Amino acid sequence: MITTLIRRELLDNLMTFRFAAAVFIMLLLVVANSAVLIKDYERRLAAYNTALKTERQQLQERKTYSSGALDVARPPNPLSIFNVGLDKRLGNEIWISYAFVPTLWDARMRGTTNPLLNLFSSIDIVFIFEVVLSLIALIFAYDAIAGERERGTLRLVLTHPVRRGHILLAKYISAMTCLLVPLLMSLLLAAILLTISTAISLSIGDLLRIGGIILSSIVYLSLFYFIGMLISAVTRRTGTALMLAMFVWGFWVLVYPNVILAAIAPPQTSQERMVSTYDEIKQIWDEFDRERKHFLANDAAPGEDPHFGMVGEGPHFGITGGSGFNYAYFYKRPSTLEYFYLAGSNIRKLTEASKPQVPHAQNYYRYLGPKTINTAERAWLVRKQALETIFVQPAIVDRILLRCSPVGMYDAATQAWAGTDLHGLRDFFQAARRYRRTLIDYYYDKNVFASQQWFSADKGAVDWDSLPQFSFHRSDVKINAARALPDLLLLLMMNLFLFIVIFLAFQRSEV
Repeated sequence: MITTLIRRELLDNLMTFRFAAAVFIMLLLVVANSAVLIKDYERRLAAYNTALKTERQQLQERKTYSSGALDVARPPNPLSIFNVGLDKRLGNEIWISYAFVPTLWDARMRGTTNPLLNLFSSIDIVFIFEVVLSLIALIFAYDAIAGERERGTLRLVLTHPVRRGHILLAKYISAMTCLLVPLLMSLLLAAILLTISTAISLSIGDLLRIGGIILSSIVYLSLFYFIGMLISAVTRRTGTALMLAMFVWGFWVLVYPNVILAAIAPPQTSQERMVSTYDEIKQIWDEFDRERKHFLANDAAPGEDPHFGMVGEGPHFGITGGSGFNYAYFYKRPSTLEYFYLAGSNIRKLTEASKPQVPHAQNYYRYLGPKTINTAERAWLVRKQALETIFVQPAIVDRILLRCSPVGMYDAATQAWAGTDLHGLRDFFQAARRYRRTLIDYYYDKNVFASQQWFSADKGAVDWDSLPQFSFHRSDVKINAARALPDLLLLLMMNLFLFIVIFLAFQRSEV
């Protein structure tokens, strides 16, 4: 009997205009948008490759270790085509140095973007599913029970030995089958476009992540169908059911997420907390500067000149470490820190008069390098705590409140699968900090701070190719699954809860 019911419901849904409209609209939107998103990804990938090449060329032009500031870039995520998340909203390039610890807020966006192209490329595939597919699910569900009750066919069906639970199950299976057709067809065509693109190479892990996005989309679609079915079960008129369904859709999809984002906008940072953090960091660097000056006052070299009176001619000399040190690196790299590293860019060759000062300079930088590293890490601990309080905690609260909406849970789950969520982006900055430590270990192993090449290229330029190379790989698919699982389970639990409520309401309702 249940097979007969499923066949009947399936034919009823397939022969409707709404099914044909759903297939046409989804194919049109997803395919057209995928083409735009793929072009956008290719443009960003080209910009990333250009940046790597440019940075490499600029690095080779620098002659001393002290003048070699390293930039590392985050490659664009190919799965941002499905859910762009934060992939294009946060910085994708960071400056690596032994003298400060990089964070997500220190990054900068590489290059410029076309505003018109950005307008279209910000609408990803998941956004289309969130808005359009949820509406289609409600349109399929609003008259599932109320329509048959209004037409009297439900009473006729119940005159046969049919369980009400079987009726609900048949309606759900047939409707979901019809809804999966536009979903899977549009995703299949999008996948074909991905494989055609020469710039996109998907691994087995990426295919599994896409499978996770599809699974989350099906669960999300099912949830909105259950919402529509519940409305249909508790109302007796299709007009009333449709009106309630549109209200629920508008509230959960359009109103609630935007209200939350507006209510918890990027925080107006506490000035008091900012000032106290600034003062604490300034004290750390003031202490560093006092110890630096104390060293200069007590070393074997006469005077307290950090340049040791060295002057020269030619394009191979550069010395850093004057009194301009970083006091309060909080928002962006300050000019003092830029001076500290870029002073070596005006390189000149050592003269005979300045060569006797070289051992004193080497001794100074042998002391100053490790001291700078320790001070930067002390300042980082203060910055980390403040940044977590000012930025991360409000973002966590924002995400928790968004999870009260099916849209928020679905968006969080698909971002986690794609690796475009906050965790996925913070992985890059953790990799940047690990690379900084690797670079520091290399400096220690090669005794770079005490070498003449730290401040002079008189004995030859630095071989930058010998430095450890930075590489970033996105997190393993198991980590993506673990991050997506909480939201996916919440969606599944809501599905189960709604089905139970629908079943109880339908069992007790009069036909």
